[in-house]
Amino acid sequence: MDLQTLWFIVIAFLFTGFFVLEGFDFGVGILLPFIGCDDRERRTVINTIGPFWDGNEVWLIAAVSGMFAAFPDWYATLFSAIYLPVVIMIMALIFRGVAFEFRSKHDNPAYRRFWDWSIFGGSVIPALLWGMALANFIRGVPVDSSMNYTGGILNLINPYALLCGITSLLIFTLHGAIFLALKTTESLQKKAMNFAKKLWAPATLLCILFMAFSGTETDLVTHLGINPGTIPVFSVLALVSVIFLLQKNAAGWAFVMTSVAIAFSTITIFMGLYPRLLVSSLNAAWSLTIYNSSASDYSLGLVSMVALIFIPIMILYQGWSYRVFRQRISVDSELEY
Repeated sequence: MDLQTLWFIVIAFLFTGFFVLEGFDFGVGILLPFIGCDDRERRTVINTIGPFWDGNEVWLIAAVSGMFAAFPDWYATLFSAIYLPVVIMIMALIFRGVAFEFRSKHDNPAYRRFWDWSIFGGSVIPALLWGMALANFIRGVPVDSSMNYTGGILNLINPYALLCGITSLLIFTLHGAIFLALKTTESLQKKAMNFAKKLWAPATLLCILFMAFSGTETDLVTHLGINPGTIPVFSVLALVSVIFLLQKNAAGWAFVMTSVAIAFSTITIFMGLYPRLLVSSLNAAWSLTIYNSSASDYSLGLVSMVALIFIPIMILYQGWSYRVFRQRISVDSELEY
């Protein structure tokens, strides 16, 4: 295995971790205004992700840093192509982070509602835009022979990308509802389970539709990088199994299955892309690959040593935090936010 392939795997791993972990706290943020009947319940909902949300975003920081260090041409072309969506997403994430800290600073109900809806908006926008970004990765964007993006914002807003964006939004919301069922008690837990059961059908249907349209909207069937085998099948089966687990009140296993569905879907996309990083819709030969977009072998070797040290530390720290804050939270618990 060469260093370019190794770093492709590392970045795919980091994005997979980000979507699985940040996915559920996006989902919790989306459900916040609807699942909490009063301020006490909404504070309880927020406190389920209070110890985790900023740590989950570290996976994104690590993934983007890896893109910059290992594949600088991919980083430059991609972020020039999606500059406006990235700015919107960053502003949404900043506003969301501020909302977590500010909502408890004043008792005024209107003040708290404003920040609650800010958390909602700051969760909906990234959940939607990340799905649209992944769809455009594999569908292709206008990139010329000099690796310059030659399109506009309207090239990124197409039916296939919108379908993927809405699919990711619903799956993350389902993922968050199941997480809430795991972390809360009594009435909140029941409401979270009911939301999860209602979200399952549209999320599963759109996921299947997205996979079907991928066969016609992309070249993943004819230009498959690595055959994913049964991974996409297991992704769908994991999502289908969720409703049966919810009916048995097995929220823990349901959460495992939504995590598997998100992880396997992400892995399938990266395997289908390999060795490409960004597909050119103008000419397949102009697509960015792990070889024509990579840094030098010396740079890749250097950042590999850095990653070897810090990625395990990141994983161990997050594992520790999830273990420490594993208890359920009730409306009678001492609340921070």
